[in-house]
Amino acid sequence: MESIEEAMKIYCDGLGLEVAETEELPERGLRVAMIPLGESSIELLEPTDPESTVGKFIGKRGGGIHHLAIEVEDIDAALARLKETGIPLIDETARPGVGGTRVAFLHPKGTGGVLLELVEPAAG
Repeated sequence: MESIEEAMKIYCDGLGLEVAETEELPERGLRVAMIPLGESSIELLEPTDPESTVGKFIGKRGGGIHHLAIEVEDIDAALARLKETGIPLIDETARPGVGGTRVAFLHPKGTGGVLLELVEPAAG
């Protein structure tokens, strides 16, 4: 899919799901739409810059599932535990995510080839 709008035809128009929020992350060259699905969410990603991390990923591999996100209560503690166990991290410290969350990524070479994102919910 080339855009979030194109993907919404499937998830919203076709399946009747609703977008909870859309957010631009210009510093990451990214546009994001969150679609709640039970206790989980589908996060649609659209690169706004072909040279961004997601833009390069999609340019190289095409569309599809980019990563899985796992919610954690304390991202700093989770990163420390993972580092202690030798899991390679892309982000050694959390960075701002969508909707006031804090996020960090684990390297696929330490997670069986799956890009994992840790997400600490926004305060409050």
